[in-house]
Order: sequence, then C-alpha cells, then structure tokens
Amino acid sequence: MCRCRIQHNLPEVLVSHRNAPLTPRGRLLLCRRIEAGTPIAHVAAAMGISRRCASKWWYRYLELGTDGLHDRSSRPRRSPTRISAQVETKICRRRRSERVGPDRLAIHLDLPASTVYRVLLRHDLNRLCHLDRQSA
Repeated sequence: MCRCRIQHNLPEVLVSHRNAPLTPRGRLLLCRRIEAGTPIAHVAAAMGISRRCASKWWYRYLELGTDGLHDRSSRPRRSPTRISAQVETKICRRRRSERVGPDRLAIHLDLPASTVYRVLLRHDLNRLCHLDRQSA
C-alpha cells in the first residue's frame, strides 16, 4: 500500500465540561452509589439521566471495572466495502504515471470517481502539484 501522507496517531479528545454528570468521574460516582445499595432508577433520577443509560454504565463497570467507564471509540471495527490495498496502490501508481484526474482513473479502473478521489486524498495525491514535490 502506498503511503504518501504522514499519519499521526493522536488520542481522540472528547469535549465535556467539568460538571457533566457522565464524565468518567461521574460514572464512577454513579457506580459507587449503586454499589452502596441505592436502586439504579433512583440514582439515575438523581443524576438526571435515564435508567437505561445508568444500567449501561453499571454493567460495564461490573464487567470491566473502572476501565469500562471511559468512552469507547466510535470508529467501525471493520469496513467490509473498503477497497483493497492492491487497488489503492494501483490508483496511486496510475495517478503518478498518467497524471490524470479521478474521473479518468475511475473509468480505467472501473471504480466510482468519488472512491478514486478519496484514495487520492488519503495519499495526498489529489492535486497535481503534490506530484511535483521534491523528496527530501
């Protein structure tokens, strides 16, 4: 697979305010109250959330401990329709050699132009001037 763009693995930061009822600290407080014997519905009402939401965090806490109280990634676990690495490489090679746009590449490769464009964008080949850069 050709990789032209530097990819940074930065942690995803979710925005929440300090007094939000369901920050990881708030979720821990919820679980501690349920552990103390208060019914889930009462704790949920006191914290201003639904019983279903409180139950979700309680069962995650039982299963995973305090690690289960953090937000999970919303990224899909798999993408069954994603094109293969071989096809991505073929798109990048043809873009460099033929210097044509996604519409023409799509016709030759029998792919949607939007798919070809997204691959070119992912590899920083969406503009012809990017092909002329000198490598350091």
